[in-house]
Amino acid sequence: MYAILDIETTGGKYNEEGITEIAIYKFDGHNVIDQFISLINPERPIQPFVANLTGINNQMLRNAPKFYEVAKRIVEITTDCVVVAHNSSFDYRILRTEFSRLGFEFERQSLCTVELSKKLIPDQQSYSLGKLVRGLGIPLSDRHRANGDALATVKLFKLLLTKDVEKTIITETVRTETKRQVDDKLLKLIEEAPIATGVYYMHREDGKIIYIGKSKNIKKRLNQHFTNDNRKSKRIQEEVVSVTYEITGSELLALLKESEEIKRNKPRYNRALRKTKFDHALYQFIDQNGYINFKVEKADNRKVSITTFSNRQQAKSCMHGWAEQYNLCQKLMGLDSSKSHCFNYTIKQCLGACIYNEPVEEYNFRAQDFISNNSFQSQNMIITDQGRDIDEQSFILIEEGRFKGIGYFNLNHQINNIDILRSIITPMNHNRDAQHIIQSYVRTHKRLKVIKLPKND
Repeated sequence: MYAILDIETTGGKYNEEGITEIAIYKFDGHNVIDQFISLINPERPIQPFVANLTGINNQMLRNAPKFYEVAKRIVEITTDCVVVAHNSSFDYRILRTEFSRLGFEFERQSLCTVELSKKLIPDQQSYSLGKLVRGLGIPLSDRHRANGDALATVKLFKLLLTKDVEKTIITETVRTETKRQVDDKLLKLIEEAPIATGVYYMHREDGKIIYIGKSKNIKKRLNQHFTNDNRKSKRIQEEVVSVTYEITGSELLALLKESEEIKRNKPRYNRALRKTKFDHALYQFIDQNGYINFKVEKADNRKVSITTFSNRQQAKSCMHGWAEQYNLCQKLMGLDSSKSHCFNYTIKQCLGACIYNEPVEEYNFRAQDFISNNSFQSQNMIITDQGRDIDEQSFILIEEGRFKGIGYFNLNHQINNIDILRSIITPMNHNRDAQHIIQSYVRTHKRLKVIKLPKND
């Protein structure tokens, strides 16, 4: 018996995807004897490129059942079946991940029609589902939707069964997933972990920290660590004997705490995270006519930057947004290399700084406003976020342009005295990584409140 299926997902980071649609056809080798098709609310946003590909958007899924509501039906229709999919390693992994989030171990034998097709129908130009079935004369409608792709896979699998006359190839290709046993030690650590945002520390028997991480859901993240079967995860699973936590409430505070603790403790399994997370920075200079210009370059320790970026593509995207927001000239922002005026001047979205038509003082006023809002530049400020409890708020303190530390205050007490703030923070080190974390986080999380503080006399 076979359960031939196709799954559409949100896209996103590996093992953090959510299912948006599933179609399963129970097939006895001759006929379809049962089927299950449903949209699913993944409880996380769909990546834009995936929405464009599938036509499934967040609005469509608002009233769809959540995975836990259909999980029982999926178990029933796949019981005693070999799971068949085109690129089954993806679909099967996604299913196992979703069940794992519910604390259920989903295990089935699996069969991949890509692998089978390469053995039974060699020398095809492509083994992608769309091109393969069209080349074989198999009709395919609703491409990149679960039902359309699953139906095409059913028809493809029927063809493959007829081609495997002695049934040896299909039998040999069936994969049995060895059960990932989480031993009692690791299960206990998962059970004791909080469902909260913060930083976690994994310790070996002598108490030494071997790994530090942050998560918006520590319990869920530990479950991923202890069920992954890559080399690093297996080593951690063997060595870890205890896990301690620090709840931060705010993801920004967790990122800062994680960065500082990794630098301080240098855990053996955090080597990749010790590296700088950004490689481009934004610098300013005054041209010969007195206009403030901006330029994105490779980050240089010897220069004072306005802000930093993970890569050039991110920088370019931000610069275009800022040019529009502050009505800045694309040429002076380093986005237009034309020798005369910039393109935006042609469509009257630039006031002419590129050809010196706009007064220097007026243009530089907006440029300085942009700098002030996107750099620390000797400023005193706090950035507030959610706290660890409902009546608490977290904050980070910037003093004279330098990150000083993190703290919390009760929502009933609005504090804007820098001396009081200085006395209640947990001091932390100012460095390029911390500055990058803060600036990039503030750029992408508009809910954060930035409060400028008066400078001390």
